[in-house]
Amino acid sequence: MADRTKVTIVVLSIVILVLAVFMLYYFVIQPQIQGYVIQKQTEGMVYTVNTILAQIQQYGYVQIPVNENQTLILVPYVPPEQTQVSGETGTTA
Repeated sequence: MADRTKVTIVVLSIVILVLAVFMLYYFVIQPQIQGYVIQKQTEGMVYTVNTILAQIQQYGYVQIPVNENQTLILVPYVPPEQTQVSGETGTTA
């Protein structure tokens, strides 16, 4: 009877230990890993956008290869200035 009690205690202790390790991973370690991954992804995006903007400022355009035979060309966009219509006569200012 004493051996059976010891075995039960050992088995329950192992189950509790496994559950404790699982909870530690799920609530402590995994969020830290996800936070690190998100931080690095954000840094990569900021670096990429800054590099594209720097190339546009330096060269006036940037070419980004999309597929084998396709290239995306980005240039600064300057919207055309619109003339204002004054009154109902349709004359321009």
